[in-house]
Amino acid sequence: MNILTDNELMDVKGGGISLGAAALIVLGVTFLIGVIDGYIRPFSCN
Repeated sequence: MNILTDNELMDVKGGGISLGAAALIVLGVTFLIGVIDGYIRPFSCN
């Protein structure tokens, strides 16, 4: 087993999803649900 130096440890990248990408996915799903809901049961304006 090799011991990594501090510089090598700083260069390690994770494979997780970024916070911005997760926010875009959530916003996209919410928008699509709103569009589908508005199409299926539209409310009239008062």
